[in-house]
Amino acid sequence: MPWLLSSQVERLSSSPSQRQCERTSFSFYCAVREQLPVWLLEDMRGMEVFSWEDGRPRAFLPSEALLYALVHDHQDYARFLLNKYAVSALRPPRCSFCCCRSSGAPHLTLAVRYNRVSILGMMVAALKDGHMQDFLDSRGGCLHAADAGKTAVQLAVELSRPDCLLLLLVHGALPTGLDAALQRLVSCAGADRRHAQRCLDFLLLFLPKPPALCRLRDESHRWQSLLGNEVFSWLCGLAPPPLLLQALRCLARSGPDQITALPDFLRLHSWQ
Repeated sequence: MPWLLSSQVERLSSSPSQRQCERTSFSFYCAVREQLPVWLLEDMRGMEVFSWEDGRPRAFLPSEALLYALVHDHQDYARFLLNKYAVSALRPPRCSFCCCRSSGAPHLTLAVRYNRVSILGMMVAALKDGHMQDFLDSRGGCLHAADAGKTAVQLAVELSRPDCLLLLLVHGALPTGLDAALQRLVSCAGADRRHAQRCLDFLLLFLPKPPALCRLRDESHRWQSLLGNEVFSWLCGLAPPPLLLQALRCLARSGPDQITALPDFLRLHSWQ
């Protein structure tokens, strides 16, 4: 039927049962968006909402419901799902686009993309020690996804999400993305510049030993004005880390609140 539009072909190729599953999923999506009570959402998920998989309907998973809660910042529902289902609520659901089993940590990257700091904290708290490192450092799976191949830390740097970044680093995520942080600092201005600066500051706090970025010397005046003389010399391998940086490293590892509660004159940008 070459004369049919692709949307018409899709409608003809999908069964009435599949279309009904799609309608129930969309109704549930709208219910989460409207911030309906947790008990009502769980009743819907348990009795009325289905997904279509491998040619048959199946129950809507807690991990899929958590994705909806993240998108719409339904913190009460996210808290319920994580408290009741713990790690199983964080399992990657099957990709609806390519139908393959997702890998990585889609909930983590989605929390960073939408800047859901509160729910991100709940997810990290729900993890047990044995799952923590693999979860924090996992990379996006499906190649067609916008976050494919990126860790949550790298995404937080690219999007200038300093609060998410600090939360991830404090709980042991690898401090990758220094080059991206420097480029982000150069390419933005205003409020975005302040967020990018905080992301760079947090990365520097958790880097055990940054690589010697000798290429910064090619535009030394520019980078010195952005980074300050001490940080510039340190990143170029010409000097030890600034004293303020060394003093704040122990404080940063004790929790994100310890850094964010500092008075302004002790914030990281004060070394510049």
